[in-house]
Amino acid sequence: MSSLGSAIRKFRKAAKLTQEKLSESVGVTAKYLQYIESGRRNPSLKTLYKIASALKIKAGDLLPH
Repeated sequence: MSSLGSAIRKFRKAAKLTQEKLSESVGVTAKYLQYIESGRRNPSLKTLYKIASALKIKAGDLLPH
């Protein structure tokens, strides 16, 4: 799992959202979100910002420090 993917999963679970609910908010499939969280795919910057917005956090919070 990538650090980006694990950060998305951590914030998603903290927000008590399922992959399905988050994917609907972002406009991607649940399968694609699953691939992002597992590190098999990297989201575009646009998708990354949409994920952060749906999670009510800054996009930078998802990036490794």
